[in-house]
Amino acid sequence: MNRRSFIGRGAVAVGALAASRLANPLALLAEGTPGATVETGSGKVRGLSHDGVQAFRGIPYGASTADSARFLPAGKPRPWTGVRDAFELGLRCPQASPGLIPEFASLDRAEPAGEDCLVLNVWTPSADASKKRPVMVWLHGGGYSTGSAGFTIYDGANLAAKQDVVLVGVNHRLNVFGFLYFAEIGGEKYAQASNVGILDVVSALQWVRDNISAFGGDPGNVTIFGQSGGGGKVSTLLAMPSAKGLFHRAIIESGATVKGVPRGEASQSAEQFLAKLGLKPNQLDQAQKLPAEQLVAAMGSGGPAGNLNLRLSPTTDGRSLPADPFYPKASALSANVPLIVSTVETEVAFFAGQQLDPMDDATLHQKVMQTLPKASAAQADQVIAAYRAGRPKAPNTDLYLTFASDATFRQGPVTEAVRKAADGSAPVYMSYFTWHSPVRDGKLRSFHTLEIPFIFENVDVGKSVTGSGQDRYALADRMSAAWASFARTGNPNHPGIPHWPAFKGEERATMFFNDECKVVNDPYGTERRMVDALLTTT
Repeated sequence: MNRRSFIGRGAVAVGALAASRLANPLALLAEGTPGATVETGSGKVRGLSHDGVQAFRGIPYGASTADSARFLPAGKPRPWTGVRDAFELGLRCPQASPGLIPEFASLDRAEPAGEDCLVLNVWTPSADASKKRPVMVWLHGGGYSTGSAGFTIYDGANLAAKQDVVLVGVNHRLNVFGFLYFAEIGGEKYAQASNVGILDVVSALQWVRDNISAFGGDPGNVTIFGQSGGGGKVSTLLAMPSAKGLFHRAIIESGATVKGVPRGEASQSAEQFLAKLGLKPNQLDQAQKLPAEQLVAAMGSGGPAGNLNLRLSPTTDGRSLPADPFYPKASALSANVPLIVSTVETEVAFFAGQQLDPMDDATLHQKVMQTLPKASAAQADQVIAAYRAGRPKAPNTDLYLTFASDATFRQGPVTEAVRKAADGSAPVYMSYFTWHSPVRDGKLRSFHTLEIPFIFENVDVGKSVTGSGQDRYALADRMSAAWASFARTGNPNHPGIPHWPAFKGEERATMFFNDECKVVNDPYGTERRMVDALLTTT
């Protein structure tokens, strides 16, 4: 496939998006003609063939989680007869509006939501059971509360075609449908009502184990990867006994779950939510009968940012998640699983309300003090001086956005990389994405989510976040090849990048992904150590 034909798929997708939504809001840009038919454990599915890629969308991997199945581990999908057309996206989990910045919101297909949302999408160069391609299972972002596998830049066709891999994107339960902890307050019936949203992902991985060979994938070579909340999900799966052996490599991008929610806090959170619904713990059966919209409305007015302060993320329950994933050390359950950990330079520029315009020295000082509440004014000045020394040409706004990202988003991933490397049983590779987007006059810099279209070879689909410069293609080729090489062998090195050593010891080798890719040992170590010392670290 030549470059023009390859990137043309993205251009067609963008042009078709508006018409697709109008014609059928579930359609995932259903280009192509009816393609291969594949036998799964639940029945036959037929995909669409386009530009040498077979796409299967909305395949059920679990039963509906509505009504009496709500809050409980999911059952197996209901079998079907005949051939099921897998041409369109399935439902996403019910959720509140994620409040995304407009550049990223334009990539959200906003497909309909419902509790029959345990579906996945598969892209493969050929549905040939004789092939043994690496399988890459994508876990979307949105924390543990929003999102779906249906965003345009998560489409796996280009990555599958370019790197000869099989891509799987997973929808699962989120927010109050997937992460309320009822195991200790709901009685015997709800004794298993814990972490069901992440157990959905385990079910999807079991589906991959049992079915992916028919799509040309190798069930013995599965990589899980995810960004933001998806990175947290990957972190959690690394510590779950039920997931052991279902994947063989892992990639964490701009997210982490170092520690789970303690059981007591999780139970309190569940009780608070029930009270918001006017229910008591012994009335969980009634909570199963309420309309999903009522649960979303209650969550929206009292979610993590509201007065309920709900803890909607995995609970360290002693059973499905026996111990914290990376506290006080990396989980021994996944000691032999190679890992990539990746962050981007100015993660926080992604979020609404962030100051992106020039700021004076007094504002910079104030913002550093707010981010480091335990720091004195003199210590804040020392931090600013260290960041200026490390980035002498950067204006104040860039210094703040980089510092704030280091003090928030990078803390968890770096902690996980350090603790995984300390175990020494499998290699860890660290990357740092520093390419700046030209959109919004360049004000967003290198913001949270920006690396995704490069990894998926979807920079044209993602023009709203990447712009349209020619430099994007070379970087996408380098990054997608690194991720695919890692999925294939457990090592991200390939001829298009400098040698990428493992992250370990005091060297902390880190690959910088930009127009020029380079390896730097312990980048900005002075700033890192200073910020670490001023934060309450885990």
